[in-house]
Amino acid sequence: MRATTGWQADSAGAGLRRATLERRDLRPDDVAVRVDYCGVCHSDLHALHTLADGAPPLVPGHEFTGVVTEVGSAVTRFTAGDAVAVGNIVDSCGVCTMCRQGQENFCREFPTLTYGGVDRHDGSTTMGGYSREYIARDRFAHPLPATLDPAAAAPLLCAGVTVWEPLRSLGVGPGTRVAVAGLGGLGHLAVKIAVALGAETTVVSRSTDKADDARRLGAHGLVVSTDERQMADARDGFDVVVDTIAAPHDLGRYLGLVALDGTLSHLGHLGPVTVETIDLLIGRKSLSSGGSGGLASTAAMLDFCAEHDITADVEVLPSTRVNEALDRLERNDVRYRFVLDMSDLS
Repeated sequence: MRATTGWQADSAGAGLRRATLERRDLRPDDVAVRVDYCGVCHSDLHALHTLADGAPPLVPGHEFTGVVTEVGSAVTRFTAGDAVAVGNIVDSCGVCTMCRQGQENFCREFPTLTYGGVDRHDGSTTMGGYSREYIARDRFAHPLPATLDPAAAAPLLCAGVTVWEPLRSLGVGPGTRVAVAGLGGLGHLAVKIAVALGAETTVVSRSTDKADDARRLGAHGLVVSTDERQMADARDGFDVVVDTIAAPHDLGRYLGLVALDGTLSHLGHLGPVTVETIDLLIGRKSLSSGGSGGLASTAAMLDFCAEHDITADVEVLPSTRVNEALDRLERNDVRYRFVLDMSDLS
C-alpha cells in the first residue's frame, strides 16, 4: 500500500477532515495520478448527507484532472508527466452488452464508482479525488487536451459528459431548438455545448437574475418559468428540453415546453417523479434521462470541448476550504462550479 493525504468524512453531517489515506500498489494496468484539481458535485453533497452509520469513511470527488506520476508494467497509453482527467467511474465488467457498446457507465454488473464503490479485484471501498493521489485503471483515465485549463476542465468529467451524452444521442445540431431548465453546474455546460453544436438555445429560469449570464454563455433567449404568460408563449416550442434542476419539481410544466415528438431529458434530480400520461400523450412527447458517459463518449466530449474552447465557469478554492465549498454549494452560492486546488495537500 502507498500513503497519500485527502479529505474524508467519518459520519453523516460531521464535515470533512484531513486524513492519511491508503492507496493500492499499482497493478499492471494502473496509473498513479497526482490530483491537481477536483470539482465539487451535488452528488458529493448527497453522498455525505446519506453516509450510513458504520459505513467506511467517505472520500468524495469524481471529476478531477492531474498528472501521471507512475504507470503499471502493462500500461502503454500513458507515461509519467502526461496530463489526464478522470471521471465518476473507474472500472466496469467490460463484457456485458452495455460495456461492449461503449456504455461502461451503464454496466450490467454496475460500474465501479470513483468513490464509495467496490473495487472489482479486492473488494475494498474506493476513495475519491478529494486527495493528492488517485490510482486508476488506465482505460478509465483520459488524456487531457493541452488547450483546456485543467481547473476549469475538471467538471467536464461529470457535469460535462452528463449533458453531452443526451444532447448527442438526441441529435442536437443546427436547426434544433433546445431549452435548458436550470442554469447551474449542469445547466451552464448544457448551454455552452448546445450552442457549440449549432442549436438555437434558450434558458428556462425562475427569474431574470441570470439573463446576462445566459446571453454571455451564448443562449439566444430566456424564459422565466414563474411567468405564466412566458411559459404559455413557449409551449410546444422546443425539440429538446434538458432539465438540470436538482430539486424535486413538477415535470408537467417542462413537458409543456416540448414540441411534437420532442424529448424532455431529466438529468438534475435523481429521485422519484410523477408524470401525467396526458402530458406525454398530447404531442407524442418522450421523457428520458441519462447519467455520466461511456469511455468513447467522454473522449469525444473532451475533444469537442477542446475544439470549441468549452470549460466550466469555476470558482477555485484551496482544498482546505472544502467544507466551505460544500456549505455554499448547498445554498446554491456558486456560479457555476467549485473546484478544489489540491496542491495544499502536498
